[in-house]
Amino acid sequence: MTKRIPCKTEGCNATILPSTAAKTGGICMPCRQDQERKKQQAYIEQHRKTVNLYDGLTDQVDILKVMHAPRKYDPLIQYNPFPLSMEQLYISLSNQEAELMLKYTMELLAVNNESEAEEILLSLVCYRDDTISDALPELIQRGLFHNPILFKDAPQDIRDQLLERVIWDEDNRNHLLLVLGWIGDVKVIDQFREWQLRQPTWTEQLYVTPETYVLDGGWELTPNGERRDLVNPLCYAIRQSDQQYAGVTAEIHARFLETSHSTCPWCNRKLKRLMVAANSHPALQYLDLQMENLQVITCDLCGGVSTIYMELDNDGVPIWSRYNQEPDYLPDIDDVNSSNEHPPSLVLSHEPQSPYYAAVWAMSQLNSQIGGHPSWVQDPEYPVCPCCERRMRFIGQIDYADFDEYAEGIYYMFICPKDRITATVYQQS
Repeated sequence: MTKRIPCKTEGCNATILPSTAAKTGGICMPCRQDQERKKQQAYIEQHRKTVNLYDGLTDQVDILKVMHAPRKYDPLIQYNPFPLSMEQLYISLSNQEAELMLKYTMELLAVNNESEAEEILLSLVCYRDDTISDALPELIQRGLFHNPILFKDAPQDIRDQLLERVIWDEDNRNHLLLVLGWIGDVKVIDQFREWQLRQPTWTEQLYVTPETYVLDGGWELTPNGERRDLVNPLCYAIRQSDQQYAGVTAEIHARFLETSHSTCPWCNRKLKRLMVAANSHPALQYLDLQMENLQVITCDLCGGVSTIYMELDNDGVPIWSRYNQEPDYLPDIDDVNSSNEHPPSLVLSHEPQSPYYAAVWAMSQLNSQIGGHPSWVQDPEYPVCPCCERRMRFIGQIDYADFDEYAEGIYYMFICPKDRITATVYQQS
């Protein structure tokens, strides 16, 4: 039997065959690979150059084109970031500049660059709430329906095409139903009402009823066949007080992520006060709550696996709801987001933003906000009020990733103003 010899690397206890030692200079393969990796890293650091793709550019349209353009990975190149985020640039565009970006998407589609074109269209729709009707015929021609929010302002002729298409286009039917939910006008409501009363044969291929798809657009079809909105279009960003965002102010309308004095009866940890906001704030006035402040409290441990309801007393103080049902499984204490240990100082933006600003979770923006459309990580999940059995209205959301690079997951906040019950739902990737 061939005698193995020890690896020459200091601190390594591995042994190797003589034949291996002859090839590697007496070290084991893992140590050899580690040496090669360190050599490569040293070479990269020595020869890496910094490139500023925005050098000399002053036109915002040109800058955005560079931002959207894909970059081939090269370890020897380090790109300088632009001082402003993509979202900030889109918001600051003039109407004429936004039109130029829309025109550019048509040029991209003409050369089959669908991915970059759709990214720009989503930015125009979400960050600016722009109308992109000119691009919709091309999206239909190409069967690009997987970003249904792009069709939210579709004109009547486009809407009618889609109502006809959903009947025969089996491959795209799921996305087409979501598209119609985002359009949500009178004729679409009538069609969903008809499907609710007399379900067509193709509904057998769906996992949910047709009217469930409209939740993606932020509304529901009531049992009486009427549209009931679940979101408030008036939307204000939640940001760290030291972040340099236009419109962010230290004016106190709300506080966030405080520790409550109350205790979770399931895990015995202190509850988390996700939000305490003055009901006089414009984003909450529509609720017409007869109390000074609105508090939304949850257990940031148990709330990760279960909807947590809280009942508001006459003074607006949250009380653990009798309707809460303890799940069979509760996560470990280590699963709580690390941001809870050092809560950031958060404020509401002074000026409202687009109600669709954070509606597409997969984009690059910060998602925390009061009002607007939720950033669903998974499917829409509007909880049902345990008293009146109607879906609860969306208040706002806290995305832990906005404030802690090591955290993830979004807490969504809801309320039934009639029964004065709040609820929280948690989703993560």
